[in-house]
Amino acid sequence: MSSCEFESLEKCLETHLPEAELSEVKRILFGKETKKLDLPAAAVSAASERDFELQGFGFEASPEQLRKARRTRVGLIQNQIVLPTDAPILDQITAMHSRVGEMVEVAAMCGVNIVCFQETWTMPFAFCTREKEPWTEFAESAEEGNTTRFCQELAKKYNMVIISPILERDARHSTLWNTAVVISNTGKVLGKTRKNHIPRIGDFNESTYYMEGDSGHTVFQTQFGNIAVNICYGRHHPLNWFMFGMNGAEIIFNPSATVGALSEPMWSIEARNAAIANHCFTCAINRVGTETFKSEFTSGDGKKAHHDFGHFYGSSYVSAPDGSRSPGLSRTRDGLLVVEMDLNLNRQISDKWSFKMTGRYPEYAEELTEAVKHDFKPKVVKE
Repeated sequence: MSSCEFESLEKCLETHLPEAELSEVKRILFGKETKKLDLPAAAVSAASERDFELQGFGFEASPEQLRKARRTRVGLIQNQIVLPTDAPILDQITAMHSRVGEMVEVAAMCGVNIVCFQETWTMPFAFCTREKEPWTEFAESAEEGNTTRFCQELAKKYNMVIISPILERDARHSTLWNTAVVISNTGKVLGKTRKNHIPRIGDFNESTYYMEGDSGHTVFQTQFGNIAVNICYGRHHPLNWFMFGMNGAEIIFNPSATVGALSEPMWSIEARNAAIANHCFTCAINRVGTETFKSEFTSGDGKKAHHDFGHFYGSSYVSAPDGSRSPGLSRTRDGLLVVEMDLNLNRQISDKWSFKMTGRYPEYAEELTEAVKHDFKPKVVKE
């Protein structure tokens, strides 16, 4: 069985482990068991008819005397591109709108309050083919583009906050950005955040398409909680998650596009670590499928030119601040993961572990200030 045919770690464990051992292995791998949500039959039927996986799980907090539960439902959507990469651009965008739109409809049936799509969801992930055309033609205005208008209609229709990661064209400055547009459940554009860290790893060298973002670590206050968007490669940088947390994020979404050979062993760890370290929920979304391009390209690794980056392995999941995490979606199929979370859990875990209270932030800041100077000398004691 090839890696791209391997459905999921969870299904493999359930198939091959005895029941008694399975529960203990899951406890070690995934933490406290998440409850399965009882999703509407109409939603389950619609997902089956539209050929995508639908899963639902819930994280609970302890009842409190002075605060009511703060339950929010998030939806994570992972999907393959619909049309070949050499199809007309407008046809590709329209097909993606149609596909994701029908998945958002099912999310609404499931009571989702906030939905997040994968990185640059309206197009193939073509930023490492070494070609500018036709890929830069997919870029749109974050405020007034066709995709933003499409998402505004969905947000108003379903009373849902929508996080829409796109390739942004900033016409005023003739600049392209890897951007997530945040649209309120009222249909208004609440704001945008730009990818803070740009990979320069073999195929995944995106610096000729867009540069590091200039929006800092913005947190968006919505009716359903304070949210932030840590786009793709930023998940490898603990301080990136940390700064979103310092600005008050209760849920941090990580829309991504990453392939198995490059990052899969790290995938299940990084967002979960960030949830633990920052006393918040994290949502990891990865696209799925193998995208083939007409022109060959090389990876800067001495190997022969090829037509694809490899298999995007999906496996989207949600982590809680107590270290538990939901099962992941499939490695091979389109999917919608619905997760209900009580945001009160963030403060409860913070009170228990006190990571923020015990952090030595003035000392860290002082030492970082010194570390970025050109004449910095590491504090090393030698014999």
